[in-house]
Amino acid sequence: MSAQHISGYRRARYHLRYQILPADDPTETRVEAEELAKVCEDLEIDEVVLLLGAEDVYDGHVAGAEEDRWFETISLAYGVLSGAGISVSLNPWVTVGHADRGRLDRLGFAPMVAPDGRAATAQASFACPRWRDWLVGQYGRFAELGLRVLWLEDDFRYHNHSPLAWGGGFEPLMLERLSALTGEAVTRERAVQAMTRPGPPHPWRALMQQVWRTAQLEVAGLVSAEVGRRSAGRSRLGLMSSRLDAHAVEGRDWTALFEALSVNGRVSQRPHFAWYTDVPGSALSGQVWLLEGQRRLRPEFVRSEPEIENWPYTSWAKSDVQTWSEMTTAQFAGSDALLINAYPNHERHVAQRYPRVGGMLRDSRPALDWIAERYPRDFESRGVGLPFRPDASAHVRAHGGGLSELEVDPSPAADFLLRYGVPVTAGSSPVQALFGQQAWAFDEREVHELLSRGLLLDGVAAHVLCHRGFGPLLGVEVPELVDREQRSQPGPYARERLVGAALAGELDLEHSMFSVNVQPALARIEPLRGAEIWTQVEAADGVYWGAGRTSFRNELGGRVAVLAATAPAELPGSDAAQLLLHRTVRFLEGANPEIPLVSGGPFLIPHLSRVGGAARLAIANGSTDPARPVVDLPAPPEWTRATKLAPLAAPEAESASVDGLRVHVASELGHRGWLVLEWKPQPTMK
Repeated sequence: MSAQHISGYRRARYHLRYQILPADDPTETRVEAEELAKVCEDLEIDEVVLLLGAEDVYDGHVAGAEEDRWFETISLAYGVLSGAGISVSLNPWVTVGHADRGRLDRLGFAPMVAPDGRAATAQASFACPRWRDWLVGQYGRFAELGLRVLWLEDDFRYHNHSPLAWGGGFEPLMLERLSALTGEAVTRERAVQAMTRPGPPHPWRALMQQVWRTAQLEVAGLVSAEVGRRSAGRSRLGLMSSRLDAHAVEGRDWTALFEALSVNGRVSQRPHFAWYTDVPGSALSGQVWLLEGQRRLRPEFVRSEPEIENWPYTSWAKSDVQTWSEMTTAQFAGSDALLINAYPNHERHVAQRYPRVGGMLRDSRPALDWIAERYPRDFESRGVGLPFRPDASAHVRAHGGGLSELEVDPSPAADFLLRYGVPVTAGSSPVQALFGQQAWAFDEREVHELLSRGLLLDGVAAHVLCHRGFGPLLGVEVPELVDREQRSQPGPYARERLVGAALAGELDLEHSMFSVNVQPALARIEPLRGAEIWTQVEAADGVYWGAGRTSFRNELGGRVAVLAATAPAELPGSDAAQLLLHRTVRFLEGANPEIPLVSGGPFLIPHLSRVGGAARLAIANGSTDPARPVVDLPAPPEWTRATKLAPLAAPEAESASVDGLRVHVASELGHRGWLVLEWKPQPTMK
């Protein structure tokens, strides 16, 4: 059926990131813009995001005569493109600065300073008044053109500012602010020591995060006010974001930041989710989660325009298949647009010189439009819930290391579950998974709520909750975490073995072993009365080491499963391990299962959603080998249909059969392809 005949049709929107370099002759700029406009029309590109001073032509913060040249170029290109009916946005390459890379500050900015005292040579402090004036002035000047979005690059952050260790934020101007909050003079050394002190968080950690958060919000408010004023409300700001765990260390308040950036209640986000170069297909688990996790933190008034990364912007860095894979992943997240890096940005006339890019974008559109029609931005994700508190880093216990050990988010739990075919959601769910030091972040009421449902814990989270007095509700006590190098009796842990004969028989795993040999640490689990031991950990010589996995029904009516593993995502994968995890999920669901579980091959990454009366399960093959997915539904469906999306090909109907609760498909799914199952669920999937 053609797009014109689909009621309420929603199409994928291409936003192309592109740099037109300043030229001595304005005619050359006009010709290149006209060439680009023709390519956009041919490829149905909705918008061009013009880069300003990016990468190889970046020589420091742009100002003076250099900025004038860029303004003339952007203004001319904007006129040509908008005259051709193409929307135009602007992406200045830096705010505070990405990395020094041998460059020097030319404008007198107060530099960023790392925890170890090293000062940047070309990266500015958020607290620097001169830098603030420059940033506000540049964004205000270009806003007068009426561009749709003026993007703040992902360097609008404190972490990841090479060559600084961890990043910046420990400048004298920042320490003055911290001193004002504490009422005493605070040196950089004392501030770092307080943030990373072992044991309970030092009060100064939260205050340092408050200082960083406040400085960033001040800048965001200044820039948005100027853009709104000088564009007469025509333009909005956009923010590129990094990973949740790193922003948690900074103390980022996502809602407050988006509100500060909004112009007339409008703002866009470019959520990070894709890598710059080719990566294994198993990395799709992280990409699916990064989009889902940020979707829940984004207020309704914020548009999502994920960036399809590619550096250095040729097929030598990232294959067309992977680019297609990541575009479809972003579209399954209900994205408003796809911001595409596809062309080199340090050459001229590249839209004409790289026709292969056009072929890739053209061949990608059928699948992307098919997804866009079925996945509106407000779809409801389903699966095992992964709770997250953006302020988690303020609560975790440090161990005397650097700031990076304060980085926590649900990514490890997402990788563990998704790679075994268990869908996840950032929303509420009858079954939740809580891994790592995040367990410090939730208050007593929140923990009781988690424990009154189904809850999967790794060894670290179980140890934390036991330390907080929740052991009787977990069915275990966890007195210690045993490091890999720690000498203990019996000998070093090595493997895990099923001990319940009934369970082993049910799963046909009587002779299966699971390796824990490369775990960085294991929790020493002491089961309480009523807990069921599913596996035991043994030393290499077979001597009992401790309980490996336990299940428990507590007095709150909840079900809890505890893993001794402290890094479950690093456990060696196997079909047997997948069976055991699927059985764990079914135990945690109890009498009313709701979650479809995927098997049939390694790294079959699921994405479960509900739109209206239909459930949809999209499954990506993250393995290089083809696979035939098998889906175990929680209840018999009233009807089901299947569609296959192969890379760079049009969607095709797939034959699917239902045998009781199990769905089989007729043909194999290739590398990075998607299988989409749609069915009407029974009332249990509410």
